[in-house]
Amino acid sequence: MRASFLTLFLFLTASFLFSQNAVKGSTDNSLATKPKLVVGIVVDQMRYDYLTRFYHRYGEGGFKRMMKEGFHFKNNHFNYIPTYTGPGHASVYTGTYPAIHGVIANDWYDKQIKQSVYCVQDDEMQSVGTEDKAGKMSPHRMKTTSITDELRLHTQQQSKVIGISLKDRGAILPAGHSANAAYWFHGKDEGKWITSSFYMEELPQWVSEFNTSGIVTSYLNETWNTLYPIETYTESGPDLSSYEDTFKGVENSVFPYNLKVLATENGNYDILKETPFGNNVTTDFAIAAIEGENLGKNNTTDFLAISYSSPDYIGHTFGVNSIEVQDNYLRLDKDLERLFNYLDAEMGKGNYTVFLTADHGVTHNPGFLQSQKVPSGYFDNSLFKEKLEEFIIATFNVNVIEKIQSNQVFLNKEIVKSQNLKASEVEQSIMDFLITYPQIDKVFTRKQMEGGSFTKDTGYLVQNGFDQKRSGDVIYVHSPSVLSTWYQKGGTSHGSGFTYDTHVPLIFFGKGIKQGSTFEKSEIIDIAPTLSALLGIARPNGATGRVLNIMLD
Repeated sequence: MRASFLTLFLFLTASFLFSQNAVKGSTDNSLATKPKLVVGIVVDQMRYDYLTRFYHRYGEGGFKRMMKEGFHFKNNHFNYIPTYTGPGHASVYTGTYPAIHGVIANDWYDKQIKQSVYCVQDDEMQSVGTEDKAGKMSPHRMKTTSITDELRLHTQQQSKVIGISLKDRGAILPAGHSANAAYWFHGKDEGKWITSSFYMEELPQWVSEFNTSGIVTSYLNETWNTLYPIETYTESGPDLSSYEDTFKGVENSVFPYNLKVLATENGNYDILKETPFGNNVTTDFAIAAIEGENLGKNNTTDFLAISYSSPDYIGHTFGVNSIEVQDNYLRLDKDLERLFNYLDAEMGKGNYTVFLTADHGVTHNPGFLQSQKVPSGYFDNSLFKEKLEEFIIATFNVNVIEKIQSNQVFLNKEIVKSQNLKASEVEQSIMDFLITYPQIDKVFTRKQMEGGSFTKDTGYLVQNGFDQKRSGDVIYVHSPSVLSTWYQKGGTSHGSGFTYDTHVPLIFFGKGIKQGSTFEKSEIIDIAPTLSALLGIARPNGATGRVLNIMLD
């Protein structure tokens, strides 16, 4: 009897202590299984093959460390058109595509106010940290929540969320609607990190101190030369190439580039964006943010969203095959190693989780491809507009086109109605004309987008990028590796649904992540749902991706 009583007493005591600890330490217990800090890294304009092409030139602590210690998805793709920076960042963090999150391009034509709008433009906001209008921004055009929003909601706003990028959209869209802050770089004559009144009324002390520290100015005094002897860059084409653009004030795109000399003609501090020093500045500021905000030192998981924008600026100017692009990635590799070493020291190795991906890929310069006998070409947008309007007037005796933007034709519905025309018939006529136009590969109408359900190929990608309220009435798709005539002078661009634009890296490593790799297809919209599963929080409210459970411990 006495033994039974003692057993019951011990059981009740243990149960009580367990329940008390569960209540008092529930947040702390959650950090036993969850990372102290999640670091999301988006590399702007990183083709997947930049991992493989430069692999043996990378060190052991950056890209290679992620691939060896983490889980590497080797067949990761975007599932929509257009593949631009704004939609890319929004899709990574919302777990869905533009048809749902609403960020259909970097800029698009707003049919309500009849003018082009920028994806994060918000004229109701005020700049913070500068008198320039560069801070009048917010995420208000992104319709759905992000993984960062859901983290804040789940923890009753206790988790800290910070977004950082040289580009405003690269900081704002990942940080989401409920973020503590998003910071972006304002170059020109200032060279400062700024934000918007959407987040705060004045910069925190640590940001102001960084802006006055002289760190940014020190990079402006640098000369960009190759990290290693230039003759060892055998993975790229010759340094002097007619398929590259270059800085103003330089006759040819050849190393070295003296930034102090070139700055005046190239936007002063803005020149840093177009060099690997832009990555250095971003990493410096990211580390300052971790220190200034005590990220990873709280009772809940914090989130730092970093977007490296310089690869995009460099890629647009110099192109895929350039030594400049290769040197940028070899240097970025060292920046990643520096960041990871810092996180090891501050958080403890294995106490944080990182993912790395890209917002889109990029094609080779069409002129270079033509020299290799690969189909490609240039598209004259001005001539196209002229020919299309000639056809419209000849067919309908009036110009029914209101705007042509982002490979979309917007009809003037008032004129269509006043002329007793049927919009669907006008759309069909335009489609019939466009499909015969050189270098246009596919054409789709609003009627098709609204009435059908594409399950594969180009129609599927276009439909995923089609927002019923924001998109145009006829959408056309260029043939592979066809770019604007702007790039005839050198450089390259992106935006298509072809694999050179859709196939991008995806690597997770750190707490909660298995070691391994797969060629099983994954999509960019799978990242946010997977993070939701890892953190035990709700998915973003528009998420359509799946959980990549193959890599979760």
